[in-house]
Amino acid sequence: MDLDLNLTAIYEALLAGARSVGAEVTSPWFYFQLGLIMIGTGISYAVGAVVRSRVDLGHMTMGWPAPLRLFGRVLVGSASTAVFAIVMIAARAGMIAWTWPSRSYLLAVAAKLALAWLVIRLATSMIRNGFLVRLVSLSAWLVAALSILGQLEATVDALDSVAIMISGLRLTPLLVIKLTVLLGVALWLTNVASRFLEGRIAQSRDLTPSIQVLLIKLVRVGLMVVAVAVVLSSVGINLSALAIFSGAIGVGIGLGLQKIVANFISGVILLADKSVKPGDLVTIGDSSGRISAMNTRYISVAAGDGREFLIPNEDLVTQKVVNWTYTDKNTLVKVNFGTNYEADPRLVCQLAVGIAAKSPRATKGKTPTCLLTEFAEAGMKFTLTFWISEPDGMDGVRSDVMLALWDAFKREGIKVPTPIREIRVRDGALAVEATIDGPHGGPVPSAGLA
Repeated sequence: MDLDLNLTAIYEALLAGARSVGAEVTSPWFYFQLGLIMIGTGISYAVGAVVRSRVDLGHMTMGWPAPLRLFGRVLVGSASTAVFAIVMIAARAGMIAWTWPSRSYLLAVAAKLALAWLVIRLATSMIRNGFLVRLVSLSAWLVAALSILGQLEATVDALDSVAIMISGLRLTPLLVIKLTVLLGVALWLTNVASRFLEGRIAQSRDLTPSIQVLLIKLVRVGLMVVAVAVVLSSVGINLSALAIFSGAIGVGIGLGLQKIVANFISGVILLADKSVKPGDLVTIGDSSGRISAMNTRYISVAAGDGREFLIPNEDLVTQKVVNWTYTDKNTLVKVNFGTNYEADPRLVCQLAVGIAAKSPRATKGKTPTCLLTEFAEAGMKFTLTFWISEPDGMDGVRSDVMLALWDAFKREGIKVPTPIREIRVRDGALAVEATIDGPHGGPVPSAGLA
């Protein structure tokens, strides 16, 4: 790596600028112009405050398109700058009519700087990001100021005189600035183009949600790669000179970026094989919910209670995933319940099947079934199964059916087995027996302690 410094050119440029400033400061007309500038500043601030207090932007811009409303807000907010520019132009005209034009040079510079700032603020009014607006405005105004002062070419030469050689690439501050500006503009244009294309892809009814997400991500990545390649070529950087950087990126991936790359590739695989897609109801480990978004690194699973699980794409490829809506949205609901031995099991099954069939969410084409599964110590156990068309709200459907079963059991006199604990004292000894309702209503001991 070689360092090429042209300090002589920088020193000469700074010295020339210092001499020019010194010549201006020693003139009495400099202080006269400075006084006019201070007076103009006070007038502009006063007028701007009055304009901002008297103008009702909400009422004035009612019904305007959003860009025009934003433009009007910036125009009213920049009223002080506009008034200052007008005052400086008027003072400059008066000075030219009264004395030599060279004695009002500072007023011309102030007017041009104010007009440049006003134009730049109006031009950047369409940008919604506040930080980006300030960055672009200050950068553009700095370039305009150097051009107005006649120092733009000297500044460009000074920035280009300092260079660092890296593998045949001459890296200068000017190159870095140009690369940053062009790359920012290119990425902004890429973002605008990708949003337009994403909207068109999302409106297509011939594509499945997973294919839409895959195409959107491919379009976004492809546009970014093209934008970066075009910018590098436009500033004169040979892409082959970036071999050292690509090697560094490869080392970085090998050392610490494996998970990021794995998640990115897993995301592409998930979108390509369509195993999960936005809108699917999934269970991944202890997390259940509906997929609300699929991103480059993770998927977002909305739990339905305000929480969202951000699950890395790699986990969906390497772990077990339950997709409730993969091929069929019909879901089987199971309701387990029990009765005592006094109940007629055939009547119990008949009641359960009738209640499940009357459920509003039950699939009409599939008949519910109720099975007697076990003669247990605490009573008879049954399993009621029926189908619903959507897995959403499955717990609510199960609860409604169980409440209907409870009402039907009370109406038919069917009892649910309830364990009973009896304490008996015999000859001064304490015996504890846990009993349940027997087949004829009497207690049946199940355990004892003496």
